[in-house]
Order: sequence, then structure tokens, then C-alpha cells
Amino acid sequence: MSFRSKKTITSKPGAERNDFRPDSIATFSVQSNDNTLLDFLIASLPQMKRTNIKELLKHNQVALNGTPVTQFNAPLTPGDEVKVNFTREFKVFYHRRLKIVYEDDDIIVINKGYGLLSMGNDKVTEGTAYSILRDYVKWENPNNKIFIIHRLDRDTSGLMMFAKNEAAKEAMQHNWNNMVLSRTYLAVVEGKVDPAEGEVRSYLAENSRYKVYSTDNPEEGKLAVTRYRTLKGNKRYTMLEVNLDTGRKNQIRVHMSDIGHPISGDKRYGATTSPIHRMALHAKTLKFVHPTTKKLLDFSTPIPASFASMVK
Repeated sequence: MSFRSKKTITSKPGAERNDFRPDSIATFSVQSNDNTLLDFLIASLPQMKRTNIKELLKHNQVALNGTPVTQFNAPLTPGDEVKVNFTREFKVFYHRRLKIVYEDDDIIVINKGYGLLSMGNDKVTEGTAYSILRDYVKWENPNNKIFIIHRLDRDTSGLMMFAKNEAAKEAMQHNWNNMVLSRTYLAVVEGKVDPAEGEVRSYLAENSRYKVYSTDNPEEGKLAVTRYRTLKGNKRYTMLEVNLDTGRKNQIRVHMSDIGHPISGDKRYGATTSPIHRMALHAKTLKFVHPTTKKLLDFSTPIPASFASMVK
């Protein structure tokens, strides 16, 4: 399990390479609820002075059930796990536009905020989801790497997955259709959608200005299939649950435009309104088979409050 802190990373990745020391972590299991955290640590670390143990607590070097704590009298219950990092503080990840939903030795699942690029381009290299996570994993070890598995558009929020090693990346990307069992999006589109449920199927191609469009010619584009159903709506907007049978670039945006109901805020594909000042598209659920353990993982995020407000 990884631990994270609100400490700001100011150095460039790898700059601390010469000073890097592997973490020295001791793990203890609580057997009774008779002790507070400080008493438990004093009993578990008889070789250390009380003042030194207090210093560990003060500097976020003690974690209770995965969360760093500084409270000396934190209550304990049987089965609790206490970890002590003798090298440095435990790291708690914090970023206002990116939240880590799940992490293990192979993958990281995040909830990406809108307006945040998934990865860099010719104009932007820093401040992307990729660079933020890259700096985070290198804090633990400068040799660590991060690999992007799939992308979300800059103005699409929601669940996205990264790999922490090449084996996990290759396993997911080479078997994407078999490994990823479900991806559900929420979209608030302009107008009242009729029929309330349906399927959009076309071949998607891209022009010289990098705009994706639909075509009936299979030799011109790649097949894209989008299924949708209405969750709630009014005369101006409809909230749709959208499922993808394929994962093409801008697929939902193009297909919603094709049926005459562009996503609110998506001016590029025909939207004329933007009441929440963003594109109303959110990756709500992600269900997949873990690339290493083969266990089924299922993640879900709540409906953005701004989306709900549009369809009252």
C-alpha cells in the first residue's frame, strides 16, 4: 500500500537521485484496544526513546491503516495496522484537479478534473495528469515510471487508468477489449433526446485540422458504436448514460452531434450553450480485470453536481 502527503514537490523528477535512500518501514499489528497510539509505539519500539517516537509522529512518519497520523492519543482497535517509516514522512497525495481513487504496485486509477490534459503535447509538457503522477511516483523512488494506458479529452472529467510498469501497460493495451469490461459516461446534451434510448453506429475519421467526423465508408474510418439511454431531462437538456462498444477519439462527442444533440459546452462539435462553463461529459464508471492479479475491479464516481443542476 502507498502512503501520500500534502508536501509540495518542487524539484524536478530525478533531481534528488543522489540523496535517495530506500524507505525503512516497520509494520505492526494491533492485538488489543487497551493502548493509545503513542503507548503502542513505545511498547513496539523498546529500542527508541519516547522523545524520538514523538518526533516520528510529529513528522508524519507513522501511519494508521494507511493514513499518516500525528495524534499521540489516537485510539486503536484490534486488527489495526501501524506502520513506521524511519527514513522520511509518509506521502499523502494531494492535487486539487486530480484524485487518486486506487493504487497498487501495478496500476493507478484516478478521477481527473475537467480542463486537465491527460498527457503532454507540443505546447504543454507539464501540469498534465501524466506529469503530476510521474512526479508523485518518483518521490518514492527516482527510478519509478508511469505509463499512460488510455486517455480522456482535456475537458472530460472522470475515471482514468495509468500503469506503474511496462508489463501492466502492455497487458492492458494489448487485451483492451477483453480486459476492460465496462466504461460508462455521463453526458448532458442539448435538447430533449427522442428516442430516449438508442445506438449510434458509424465509421470515424479525422481531417487535417484534427477534427473527427462520421462516415459510412469503412475504408475511410474506423467503426465506432455508442449506446445511450436517458436518465433525466427537461426541455433544454438531457442527461444520458453512455456506453462504448468501441473507444475511438472523440467518439461520444461526434455521435451526440450526429443525432442532433451535441454535448453542452462542446462548441467544437456544434453546442450553442455552456451554462456550467465546461463540456458536460464525465467518465463515471470503469470496470476491468487487473493486469497482474486478474481480479475484477469496479470503480464508480458520483454524478457531478453541476450536471444534475442542468436537468432539474
